[in-house]
Amino acid sequence: MAEELPERESMEFDVVIVGAGPSGLAAAIRLKQLNEDLSVVVLEKGAEVGAHILSGAVVDPSGIDALLPGWREEEGHPFQTEVTRDRFLLLGPAGSITLPNFVMPPLMNNHGNFIVSLGNVCRWLAEKAEALGVEIYPGFAAAEVLYDDAGAVIGVATGDMGVERDGTPGPNFTRGMALLGKYVLIGEGVRGSLAKQLIARFALDEGREPQKYGIGLKELWEVAPEQSKPGLVQHSFGWPLDAKTGGGSFLYHLEDNQVAVGFVLHLNYKNPYLSPFEEFQRFKTHPAIAPTFAGAKRISYGARAISEGGYQSVPKLSFPGGALIGCSAGFVNVPRIKGSHNAVLSGMLAAERVADALAAGRAHDEIAEIEADWRDGAIGRDLRKVRNVKPLWSKLGTYAGIALGGLDMWTNTLFGFSFFGTMKHGKTDAASLEPAAKHKPIDYPKPDGALTFDRLSSVFLSNTNHEEDQPVHLKVKDMALQKRSEYEIYAGPSGRYCPAGVYEWVEEDGTEKFVINAQNCVHCKTCDIKDPNQNITWVPPQGGEGPVYPNM
Repeated sequence: MAEELPERESMEFDVVIVGAGPSGLAAAIRLKQLNEDLSVVVLEKGAEVGAHILSGAVVDPSGIDALLPGWREEEGHPFQTEVTRDRFLLLGPAGSITLPNFVMPPLMNNHGNFIVSLGNVCRWLAEKAEALGVEIYPGFAAAEVLYDDAGAVIGVATGDMGVERDGTPGPNFTRGMALLGKYVLIGEGVRGSLAKQLIARFALDEGREPQKYGIGLKELWEVAPEQSKPGLVQHSFGWPLDAKTGGGSFLYHLEDNQVAVGFVLHLNYKNPYLSPFEEFQRFKTHPAIAPTFAGAKRISYGARAISEGGYQSVPKLSFPGGALIGCSAGFVNVPRIKGSHNAVLSGMLAAERVADALAAGRAHDEIAEIEADWRDGAIGRDLRKVRNVKPLWSKLGTYAGIALGGLDMWTNTLFGFSFFGTMKHGKTDAASLEPAAKHKPIDYPKPDGALTFDRLSSVFLSNTNHEEDQPVHLKVKDMALQKRSEYEIYAGPSGRYCPAGVYEWVEEDGTEKFVINAQNCVHCKTCDIKDPNQNITWVPPQGGEGPVYPNM
């Protein structure tokens, strides 16, 4: 079939950037700030900039301050709600304990940060980029990395459109476009399909710890005016999770009576019967949480993976012809639940080194300076202080892990050292799952439709859409292995870890069949991470498809 396809049309640029998230847009803006004559293009798989962006989000503005000095004096920026109060809760089955702020390491203080919609931040950054002459193409998913004869990256190709479900060109078939660049920056976000390929091809993770992940689920609510406390940031941990299962939760009070409620569950959990979505719904029923939503209306829902490996797990950033930036590299500060500031800073760092290379007449080579500089800069300093929090939590459980993690953050902040050195993460999140025989099924309560909900009604609120007559973008390598292992040994955890009801095992002709409802996919990538056999691979669907988050 490949030989019969028409040749791709191509466009050439100085720099091609994949992903219109904080890192990609920051890189584009910084490149044009340094040299307005550079040709820069940004590809975005969402139907519009911000459509696939989901985050808490409490933003540390240090990245934006560095990129756009003076933004605070401008009208129309999205940073409308400054944090006015921090609250930390330990939840038990029936009550809660408020932890005093003075015991928290200083880096956990949210003073000076902003509660925002990160999608709206990206829409604002896109306007800034386009005003500088950056070309942004939403609705075009980068589906393939292009290489020259020497093996260097020279560009990317967008996916073909109008392909039938059996993989053949349909009547509306359109060949993807090749976008060629002297350098390519990959800012796809967590577990991006191209980043995954590049890490494997160039062994960028050699000598690093495995990347670790969480799944973040979020709802946006319009609450009663008397429940609205703009500027309040509340983090909690404990119930409904047991002490051996890592995770936490948040309530962020925005402007206009809006509250973002979220739940993060670490994907190194062991019990295959656990459902992150159902745990999120249970969390909202806690007596310290539920009153906020009395008389409230749920507006939106979404989910996505979060990189949690931190300092030890960041792969080598540079490769011949480009670099990884933002969450493609994994710059999230786990205890702070913040990564957008580091994403912006990483985009700026890459842009500055790329601009230097272009000014020197270089192209398609490895800009090793990007890799050499990040650990000694602001990103490295930020991540190094918290490098042991995740492994301590994983090894010792929630209570001892958080206590010692807090102590470790104090010693790193005050004295610049850790009693633990730099700990290792060990195995991957996929390898952490245990056979079903070691665990008991969990009986989750039925949703009430007012405070708690089912998956399908939630996916409806994410505005997710995929054309059904196209190849399934969730690729199962070996269907027999899926039945033999994922179902028979692990009791089909895909039907529980997926927050969108994509996967289910149904009985057909006396045997269990694996059904993939790809049209429900919210692009969280959890299946690509948590499948115990690494038998499922997420790839982009046709451009523009997936969720459309309006204010997440």
